[in-house]
Amino acid sequence: MSSQLSPHLVQYIVVRGDLKWSVGALIGNACHASVAAIVKHMSSGDKHTIEYIQHLESMTKVVLKADNEEVLRDVCHKLSQNNVEYHLWTEQPEGIITCVATTPRPRDVLKPLLNHLKLFK
Repeated sequence: MSSQLSPHLVQYIVVRGDLKWSVGALIGNACHASVAAIVKHMSSGDKHTIEYIQHLESMTKVVLKADNEEVLRDVCHKLSQNNVEYHLWTEQPEGIITCVATTPRPRDVLKPLLNHLKLFK
């Protein structure tokens, strides 16, 4: 096996931009969603996820901003329509949907589905 991750594999994380939370809290939620998406699909034998985690030092993530919960739900719908697995993170105990993370997939699969969103800043 190659010592480097296939350059095309990437994980996208989309975070709500309308929450008036600290950046640290939002980053924490994005991390939760990322780990959840990876763990759920690693155990199912997903080949892209397995390859992605075998190269910890070269993983690529793109973090985008959704303007609100409705946009985030639209992202989930678009991912589902295109057979892209993901994890939608809901902060507990508040029950607030904060972000979604895809499973690692080739960039050319994910980018066209999410190119209407801007980078999270």
